[in-house]
Amino acid sequence: MFDLMDEWGPEKIVAVSDAKTGMKGVLVIDNTARGIGKGGTRMQPTVSVDEIARLARVMTWKWASVDLFYGGAKAGIQADPVSPYKEEILRAFVRRLRNEVPEEYVFGLDMGLTENDAAIINDELGTRGAAVGTPYELGGIPYDQLGITGYGVAEAVDQAVATTALAGRRVALQGFGAVGHAAAERLHALGYQVVSVSTAAGALHDPNGLDIPTLLGLRRELGDAFVSALPELKIESGTELFVDADIVVPAALQDVIDVSNAGNIKGRLLVEGANLPTTVEAQAVLRAAGVTVIPDFIANAGGVVSAAFAMDARHSAFRPETGQIFEAVSTKLRANTIQVLEETQRRGGTSHDAARSLAQERVKQAMQLRGKPLPVNA
Repeated sequence: MFDLMDEWGPEKIVAVSDAKTGMKGVLVIDNTARGIGKGGTRMQPTVSVDEIARLARVMTWKWASVDLFYGGAKAGIQADPVSPYKEEILRAFVRRLRNEVPEEYVFGLDMGLTENDAAIINDELGTRGAAVGTPYELGGIPYDQLGITGYGVAEAVDQAVATTALAGRRVALQGFGAVGHAAAERLHALGYQVVSVSTAAGALHDPNGLDIPTLLGLRRELGDAFVSALPELKIESGTELFVDADIVVPAALQDVIDVSNAGNIKGRLLVEGANLPTTVEAQAVLRAAGVTVIPDFIANAGGVVSAAFAMDARHSAFRPETGQIFEAVSTKLRANTIQVLEETQRRGGTSHDAARSLAQERVKQAMQLRGKPLPVNA
């Protein structure tokens, strides 16, 4: 039924619905050999079971790649996140998962959900431990608001540039949401020149470098529509990754780089800020073209590092300092970037294959110790 249904998982798929609100949703618990399922919850009109299963598998490799002891899982709600009935839909979804939450799965944030939604989840289930990423005022660590995932993506970019001795510092960036805007802010602080960005409302490009502080201010004021305030910089949506740049950072949706357009990438380094932004076929094209790729579950793992801090703080009166979290993200992601580049060089093949093999070995060892059937070809 699912392309990813194999000996790694999924262990459990729970599809739910609610006639009153029209809610349709799914929870996929992929592999819990290293700990309970932990992953974000996505709310989008196009959410599908296959999409959530793929993302749950990414979470399995992501937790293993940062060597933190949680399992891969993901949830999705098929609804419009700007619907006036968002809270009712979210509460209905959460109620249907009382059997799984928080013993088997803890909610996190993904596309369409905010820190306030995490607070609603905890309220609905009557426990502080059902969701992480809650507002600071409720004792949470609002990692989306802090931009920790995007910060980690920028750290991975900077380490890859240093490791590969890449000379150029011009960045083409797709997405300016929770991940993309924070990545742009950190890249700007590190001295990179961001030449293109995009939102759902359009894309901007300036070959001499965009004014990132100004864009961040416009985003706070206007949201995604800020691109309309700069008509002289607008380009066709979907072309922002293919402008002249040294580094390409897709930080929006999955499968945006496929075999039909991978050859149009002009950068020599591609760092995956989004989950699953390149197809398997595109990865082979990029490798053949000499493009260095840092996989998603390496580059955007800052969110899971901060989520691990939040998991530890769920039942505590204390929370770590944000500086401690940023330092941990930088240290972990830079080390993992170096390790994957070295392993790719040693093994040959794509960087995704190299990174996945490192994560799979950790999951396999945990499965073996728990007496679970082992993947035959792992």
